[in-house]
Amino acid sequence: MIQGLKENYGHIFEDALLNDINQVATYKEIPEGFKLMEIGDYIKNMPLLVSGVIKILREDKNGDELLLYFLENGDTCAMTLSCCVGHKKSEIRAVAETAAKLIMIPVGKMEEWMAKYSSWRNFILDSYHNRLNEMMETVDSIAFLNMDERLLKYLKDKARVTGSNTINSTHQEIAYELHTSRVVVSRLLKKLENMGKLKLNRYHLKIIDL
Repeated sequence: MIQGLKENYGHIFEDALLNDINQVATYKEIPEGFKLMEIGDYIKNMPLLVSGVIKILREDKNGDELLLYFLENGDTCAMTLSCCVGHKKSEIRAVAETAAKLIMIPVGKMEEWMAKYSSWRNFILDSYHNRLNEMMETVDSIAFLNMDERLLKYLKDKARVTGSNTINSTHQEIAYELHTSRVVVSRLLKKLENMGKLKLNRYHLKIIDL
């Protein structure tokens, strides 16, 4: 059995589906910062996340990025699913936030298993629902929250998914993901440091109390 398959998905999928996945899927380990998927790529495999965190990003016409959501253990990506079913080019970029372990499923099995296994169908529909809710939260934060509130939410979310109070990102990287300027991010982070909420370092920051 592929490493992590039974442990992470045995409570979701029936044995027959687990056996099918084991027959056709491949196991992949990727380092932090690895670009798993690029905008404009045709998608040949759908990832099931065994461990680690993957961040999903969009890009505007100027090449600026916006963080949509994070994928965690047991997740898959709705944007990937949409492109797989429609045989379209990817509209998102997927980058490893931490080192990650993945089970890669050939896209040709997607629709076959939707008809064959109710557990797979329910898993895919739940994934769409969860990712849609997360994207709506992103839209709401852009529309209704001030930048300082968006930054706080970003830091809390990142600490939660990585399980660490140390955020290994530069001010510029945070600015890219929040679709704002480095100057704004630096000013707000300095304000939080002065309030005793975090400690700034050159290439990372440590959350003290958010």
